[in-house]
Amino acid sequence: MVRAVASYIALALEVFAVFLVSLGGVRAAIGSVHALLRGRGTAFVSTKELFLGFASWLVLGLEFELAADIVRTAISPSWTDIGKLGAIAVIRTGLNLFLERDLDKYAAALRSAEAEPSQRP
Repeated sequence: MVRAVASYIALALEVFAVFLVSLGGVRAAIGSVHALLRGRGTAFVSTKELFLGFASWLVLGLEFELAADIVRTAISPSWTDIGKLGAIAVIRTGLNLFLERDLDKYAAALRSAEAEPSQRP
């Protein structure tokens, strides 16, 4: 029974992760079209804002996917299950690490770009 409950919880976490990534993708697509229609498609601030927003949704989705894998493997795992979880955790954590590093880099660049106009006389 506990295994069945864990399976449903893992499924719910995966569905929620898909929802988050989809929502982020739709928001990024709408923002891209909006920026292109307004003529700001190549503007640094606009594209960086879109990237930051979408990357944030991806990071959140990856966290929920990893949580689903942990829940699924938590109930009497075999060594194969533990190995698969380890590989998945390393891959997803690596992706998350690089996305968060890019988020920090672009957030700093975005703050810098927004501060420049106000520094001009």
